[in-house]
Amino acid sequence: MDTTVPHSARIWNYWLGGKDNYAVDREAGDRFREAFPEIIENARAFRSFLRRGIGYLTGEAGVRQFLDIGTGLPTAGNTHELAQAIAPESRIVYVDNDPLVLAHARALLVSSPEGATAYLHADLHDVDEILASAADTLDLGKPVALILSGILGHLPEYDEARRIVGRLLSALPSGSYLLVCDGTSTNEELLAAQKQHNDRGAVQYFLRSPEEIAGFFDGLELVDPGVVSCPLWRPEPTEVGEPRPVDAYGGVGRKP
Repeated sequence: MDTTVPHSARIWNYWLGGKDNYAVDREAGDRFREAFPEIIENARAFRSFLRRGIGYLTGEAGVRQFLDIGTGLPTAGNTHELAQAIAPESRIVYVDNDPLVLAHARALLVSSPEGATAYLHADLHDVDEILASAADTLDLGKPVALILSGILGHLPEYDEARRIVGRLLSALPSGSYLLVCDGTSTNEELLAAQKQHNDRGAVQYFLRSPEEIAGFFDGLELVDPGVVSCPLWRPEPTEVGEPRPVDAYGGVGRKP
């Protein structure tokens, strides 16, 4: 575990108000925020979208199995907490390749007695390993919700990202779901801040167009309202104002 180089999971933890980060992560996070102050709003929008998406999948869609790849550091409102609050029998497999995330996950990601939670230390490229190990906890013959929140941007080649998503989905049965959200390339300030961040040697992240993010759902049945800016996906009622779009898009799709 190299604490001299900023890591995306720890930077996001810092942006979300967590304590599981180091000075190098806070410095990188502050530099990014100086170049693009809205990054905190983006980070919160990611988390809020995930909460609403898991709520839909567990409540309306009736999913009871979740494969969450690139989970990041545990914070309030993790996938198993959200799902098991609605359906305690839900089973969740988390996947990440950061040793710090692994250590925290083992300590904090504790399942309800009725369900199950497991953690896999693996890379997104290791599709066969992920699926084989996930099968120890999940029944891959029954619908699974594949969660890819803020992870596909770490793959520099769009075609490769599409192939990996396709391979994962091909192993899941009809009635499974895909949830994706990622940062978009529609804001010049964000593009400049991300390039500066990448150039400093941190974990690389590549912003994509809304159309490219929508491309991950090709062949799936999109859940309304489709692939949109995260705050606009099934927003919860508020007493004041309307949700404001951010530079991150997400959606949920069902495998026919």
